Amino acid sequence: MITKKIDEEETLLVIEKLKSEQYEEMNEIFEKKRPFDMAAIFQSLPERHRAALLHHLEESTLASMMQKLNQTHQLELLSKVGPEKANKILALLDTSVLNTLLRKYPKADLEVFLAEMEENDASYIKKMIEYPVDSAGSLMTNRYISISAFLSVAEAIEKIKTLALYSESINHLYIVDDLGKLIGLVSYRDLILADRSEILNNIMLKQVIGVTVSTKRAEILRLLKHYDFSALPVTNDDGVLVGMITFDDMVEIIIHETSDDYTKLSATSKEIDFDTKPFTAAIRRLPWLIILLFIGLVSGSIISNFEATLEKVVALAFFMPLIAGMTGNTGTQSLAVVVRGLAEKDIDSKTVFKLLLREFWVSLMIGVTCGFLISIIAFIWQGNVYLGVVVGGSLLLTLILGTMAGTVIPLILYKFKLDPAVASGPLITTVNDIFSLITYFTIASWFLNKLIQ
Repeated sequence: MITKKIDEEETLLVIEKLKSEQYEEMNEIFEKKRPFDMAAIFQSLPERHRAALLHHLEESTLASMMQKLNQTHQLELLSKVGPEKANKILALLDTSVLNTLLRKYPKADLEVFLAEMEENDASYIKKMIEYPVDSAGSLMTNRYISISAFLSVAEAIEKIKTLALYSESINHLYIVDDLGKLIGLVSYRDLILADRSEILNNIMLKQVIGVTVSTKRAEILRLLKHYDFSALPVTNDDGVLVGMITFDDMVEIIIHETSDDYTKLSATSKEIDFDTKPFTAAIRRLPWLIILLFIGLVSGSIISNFEATLEKVVALAFFMPLIAGMTGNTGTQSLAVVVRGLAEKDIDSKTVFKLLLREFWVSLMIGVTCGFLISIIAFIWQGNVYLGVVVGGSLLLTLILGTMAGTVIPLILYKFKLDPAVASGPLITTVNDIFSLITYFTIASWFLNKLIQ
């Protein structure tokens, strides 16, 4: 078992090797490590030792370690090893990792790197960088095995042996025609079980589920929920096989999509992590918070308009935070349900109607229960039945409004091709604050004469 104490001991050992210039022994330490453990040692090293470590580690070791570093540390690593060594490291990286990194790579350095690559590889990388970040084209790798349908099983197995080290996965063999179009696939298991003289065309699966280079990450995630894939073929718009998304890439898709939705729901930036500097983190958080700040001023203006009502019935102020908070909570719950549902399935008008009707009944049951309880509490506290009616009735109506807002807003955004997760928790909460205050004080004004008696 790897513990924090062991990590610290290994970091100290690496520092000792650096100081004594025992670089071969240091490389041996890293060669025995997994990429994640290499990255952990690198990140725990003091700044003054990192440059020396990078200078003396083998390119293959650095390439393995880079897969588990965040983008900030990846760029730091490349900037410290010099252009020549950086290009050797980049050439060893998987294309999907390379694609993500090169989007942030300095333009001048990128042109030098691509100029030194083979023409086909350089052309492929350029195309990948042009694909949108959340598309299948940016997530795929070109390390796959494709073969003609008219080869025998024995010939296919020999080809797998030849190209196994090149391909990211040998679980599936993709079958293409003379134009490179995907027409079927054969699993490695089926190859082993089939007669060696059998032709692939007779045993291949012809109804292949794949995606195009423009397929969005959310749609890929939807496919993964319906089918058990270990790899997913990617074609261009003409059906020509251009890459595949591996199991590792699929796990990354799930992590990124979950992280993306969570950060939108909390109105933060997905580019903020533990290593982000304070100033950068503040700049990335400010836009949403400033928008919410100005929307929140509306709440203040509502309260000021009902200042006379509050002065006459001070007890009303006690229930303001409760009503606003409950409305925001139920709105956020509905938002989470809708966003998750939209990610899992396609919706039509019938589905929307059923969802709205269900959420209305849910909000009504919650509203009646919570409204009744708070009305009893308000009556016992002040001995005024009308205060109980005002508080209980307001909570009932605002819970219905808050739930419906949390349901309708993401559906509207989805209809207009916008990400429904941008209807973030803070936004729903702020909007529902306005609804709840208007409802609360309006009802209180109707019963004002009964409340001051």
